[in-house]
Amino acid sequence: MTTVEHAENQVADGAAAPKLVTADGVPLKSSLKRAERRKKLAAFFLVTPLLLFIIVTFILPIASMLWRSVDNPALVTYLPNTVEAIETWDGDGLPDEAVYAAMVDDLIVGGENRTIGQVAVRLNYEMSGARSLFSGSARRADELEPPYKEALIDLNPNWGEISTWRIIEREASPITASYYLAAVDMGYGEDGSVQFQDENRRIYLPLFGRTLVLSISITLTTLALGFPIAYLLATLPMRYSNLLMIFVLLPFWTSLLVRTSAWIVLLQQQGVINEILVSLGLLSDDNRVQMVYNATGTVIAMTHILLPFMVLPLYSVMKTIPPSYMRAACSLGAHPFLAYWRVYVPQTVPGIAAGAILVFIISIGYYITPALVGGQSGQLISNLIAHHMQSSLNWGLAAALGSILLAGVLILYWLFNRLVGVEKLKFG
Repeated sequence: MTTVEHAENQVADGAAAPKLVTADGVPLKSSLKRAERRKKLAAFFLVTPLLLFIIVTFILPIASMLWRSVDNPALVTYLPNTVEAIETWDGDGLPDEAVYAAMVDDLIVGGENRTIGQVAVRLNYEMSGARSLFSGSARRADELEPPYKEALIDLNPNWGEISTWRIIEREASPITASYYLAAVDMGYGEDGSVQFQDENRRIYLPLFGRTLVLSISITLTTLALGFPIAYLLATLPMRYSNLLMIFVLLPFWTSLLVRTSAWIVLLQQQGVINEILVSLGLLSDDNRVQMVYNATGTVIAMTHILLPFMVLPLYSVMKTIPPSYMRAACSLGAHPFLAYWRVYVPQTVPGIAAGAILVFIISIGYYITPALVGGQSGQLISNLIAHHMQSSLNWGLAAALGSILLAGVLILYWLFNRLVGVEKLKFG
């Protein structure tokens, strides 16, 4: 008789149930907990490489981006005496002699260590001409004699401007909101108040709006094209649907640069499409359509590139819809179109939602295709982020733009979850 059978007999006889133990004398409950713990540890070690990969390649870069969007170390690090001295300045009138003397000391040290350039670059984002002001002053700082206030003003009249010192005082903090203000076309006025830029100098808000409009347009276009393709894939016999699926997946097997270049050849004014329209008499030779290097080119090229991301989620959902539902609706008297609209389409909502959110999120961060075919009116905010990272080297502003873009995606995802429900997402 086993231990379990012995215990069951005792329970049946009305006696108190003894503690169940394993063959080696360990309580059964403890043994089960130990086995469960070993399974959890094994599962954790199996996913550890993936977890580390996500942390290193996803979480840490995002955290670094968020930090760079507010990090402001230049003045604190390279103008330590000035930062300390200017804390006593009340902002009314020019700073006293001690602040000017501290600035001269920092200019001498910064010139010798070649670090004053970083201060000049940082302040040049806030004040036009700051680079020449600091670089020129640093070269001659060791020649200056007290009183330093008059000496610096004689060296460069900008040292006698209150606005110059207000900017230095404002940016003397290790944390700044200047990058975020610049990212939404705002800045500080002469009195230190936050205000919008003049309308003719606003760059980023119109670009955010254009990115949103183009991304929605691309999402709707891929949905309009992808829905019938996915329906055909889901309803055709397997041998035909497999062949059609190859054509859907073909863009994945072709270089992105080749696909984009092909659209330039097709869409340009002397390209294939315009030549066909002219040869058919639909256009005159003098009125060829400009379909590339503008927003139209961006929408067309990105729709082609992102179409598989819409088709595959739709196909995975449509494939699971039983054809008997449509037959049942028709047998009950519904018109085929009404049955399709009232019975079939609602069941594809998870696929539509998955494809739409996938295409939209990829669209707002796309870079290469808008850069090549977008021209001036078809570029997205991602192109400007790349410009600040590669050309202007204003990483703080690039990080602020990226953070706003990330926040926008999270807000849209939250709205999507509230309206549709993330549990309805199906990717296959």
